[in-house]
Amino acid sequence: MDFIKHSIQKHVELSAYSKAKKIRKLRITIKTWIKEILLICLGIGSAAFGLESFLLPNSFIDGGATGLSLLISEVTQLPLSILLVLVNIPFVILGYTTVGKQFAIKTACAICTLAICMVSFKFPEITHDKLLVSLFGGFFLGAGIGLSVRGGAVLDGTEVLAIYLSRKIGGTIGDVVIVINVLIFSAAAYFLSIETAMYAMITYLSASKTLDFIIEGIEEYTGITIISTHFEEIIDMIVNNMGRGVTVYSGKRGYGKQGHVTNSDIIFIVITRLEISKLKVEIEKIDPNAFVVMSSIKDTKGGMVKKRPLH
Repeated sequence: MDFIKHSIQKHVELSAYSKAKKIRKLRITIKTWIKEILLICLGIGSAAFGLESFLLPNSFIDGGATGLSLLISEVTQLPLSILLVLVNIPFVILGYTTVGKQFAIKTACAICTLAICMVSFKFPEITHDKLLVSLFGGFFLGAGIGLSVRGGAVLDGTEVLAIYLSRKIGGTIGDVVIVINVLIFSAAAYFLSIETAMYAMITYLSASKTLDFIIEGIEEYTGITIISTHFEEIIDMIVNNMGRGVTVYSGKRGYGKQGHVTNSDIIFIVITRLEISKLKVEIEKIDPNAFVVMSSIKDTKGGMVKKRPLH
């Protein structure tokens, strides 16, 4: 009898746990979708503002698929809203096979919404100063693309093509993007003017830097691996003086002609670039012979990445 009661109680507990788990997953999914939609909408608004208030009135172009659309629009006088959709169709299809179905659907919706936004809303012309147009037009366009990427979509399909080509023909994604943009800028110099192509390069640099800033953030985390015989003192310094969390691996290290191997704990920490100088100084105080390896990190999630308050 007690066994039956225990089994029933355990089943009820498991059912309650499963129900709570499903609710938690649903809550996270809804929260994620709302966040992604907001980011994509903000990205569309920023990109539309950059195009209509800066680039279009001054016949400026950018790099990538957007730059190609602007170039075709200038040469053929076709509406940019239609060209944005047509030029990006192959990239959306490529994104479906290269990245995934969800990404392709989000990207298609984002690009179509950008085209509708440009037709439905008229943004004021801000300036006709060429340098300001290239800088701020690129800034708002890059911010729009970056926010959309944070939302899981793209407004410019060049990155998708770059990923595909890098897998097929080798080379890095950055190299492929550079080659694509060189072709676009060369076409701009031929069909429009060399001056327009040169301003287009400034626009592209402004957009790409803004995009990197939006995606990677201001903090630019750095992963640091530390190997030292004074690892306990270094851990204490990191935790209590810097307010950071650490990960400690059990490892081995070898040196010398005889291949002498000893056990050694390996410390790993993630900090911002602003804290690197302080960490290096503190490590130098504890162990001048410590082996320190640094590597850049694009993004982090979970763990004690944010600095905790020190008491």
